[in-house]
Amino acid sequence: MPIIVTMPALSPTMEEGVISSWLKNEGDKVSDGEALCEIATDKSTVEFQAIDGGFLRKILIPAAGTAKVNAPIAVITETEDEDISSLSFEQEKQEEEKQAADAPAPKEEEKKSVGGSFNAMTFSPPQPAEKVRVVKKSSINASPLAKKLAQENGLDITSVKGSGPSGRVIAKDLEGAQKVPMMGVKETSYKYPDGTFDEVPLTPVRKIIGERLQASKMTIPHYVVTQAVSMTKAMELRVELKELGIKVTFNDFVIKAVALALKKHPDINMGYDSKKNVIIQYKTIDISLAVSVPDGLITPILWQADYMSLTDISTEAKKLAIKAKKGTLAPHEYQGGSFTISNLGMFGVTGFQAVINPPQAAILAVGGIAETAISKEGKIGTGYIMNISISMDHRVIDGAEGAKFLNTVKFFLENPSSLIL
Repeated sequence: MPIIVTMPALSPTMEEGVISSWLKNEGDKVSDGEALCEIATDKSTVEFQAIDGGFLRKILIPAAGTAKVNAPIAVITETEDEDISSLSFEQEKQEEEKQAADAPAPKEEEKKSVGGSFNAMTFSPPQPAEKVRVVKKSSINASPLAKKLAQENGLDITSVKGSGPSGRVIAKDLEGAQKVPMMGVKETSYKYPDGTFDEVPLTPVRKIIGERLQASKMTIPHYVVTQAVSMTKAMELRVELKELGIKVTFNDFVIKAVALALKKHPDINMGYDSKKNVIIQYKTIDISLAVSVPDGLITPILWQADYMSLTDISTEAKKLAIKAKKGTLAPHEYQGGSFTISNLGMFGVTGFQAVINPPQAAILAVGGIAETAISKEGKIGTGYIMNISISMDHRVIDGAEGAKFLNTVKFFLENPSSLIL
């Protein structure tokens, strides 16, 4: 009897998956538990193993194809020559399309509830091809030497009459050429009509990022508190640790400082269940780290970070970042978390405001460290400043509590020895 392989639900939020690649070809023998294909979910790319052994007779969703959870993606048979001609998936597809077409259109209020009415945009079509302005390189009849001299000396080669064969401009003709404001004449050939664009399909990761962040900004009353932190002592400590063979990053300092601050301010280590309309008080301090990946970002978690040493944090954070970029995180390594840190300091930004990662109630945005003038005891000197901003859910956290928490983070970072005690 044929075995229908369906798209598995590889994460709680997964609604569909993309077949990144098939690891078996049609006709290949497949063993029980053997990797059948790679599936890109809304979180990562994972290998999908065959539950039953047999022969892969039919691939229903090709590589790069998308399928809803529980939709058929392949057919396996126990024997190599079992008849599967009676199987028809086209009819099921047509019935699904008919049901979707017959379904009532969403009401205007429903559209607004998911932001549909706000996101409808009309893209202008490209301009007609005849409007493309093209200056062909062959339109200027001049010798290579004349073109080179004109470019080097800022001369308009079109302002002189050529004395060479067929009116070609040669080097001596440039004596009477006019000056131009730029170095020579740039010959331009536009490749596309004005306004040309491509449509790029959303990957599963980009889809879920868009849905979650849109919902976050639309449904969560964000407010932001910002603080400048002196990182001069942290920089000195990092150098001392490096001389002792201990390599840590400034982000490791931030993680440890946040973990200790959350321990002092449990009212920040909170979440909000929008379905039940209740506040969640997390009992453990589990810090999600925003990591950039090719399709967007993912947030691997340092579980119970307040119990981890600075070196433990450094080791685990590096390991999780590598796995995130490779797409090999296991579900338990990115599902959950009580507080998120997003650091863009390595890109040279001085500061930014992050969007809350629901159901958490707060996220910390970390900017880069910059040398700046500072005043101390009436004297002007220089120091290293880092801006941090916390975005909070006003349904859960009041402004005064957020400010107190940020000042505690500032204290730990400006007294970095406390992070290694």
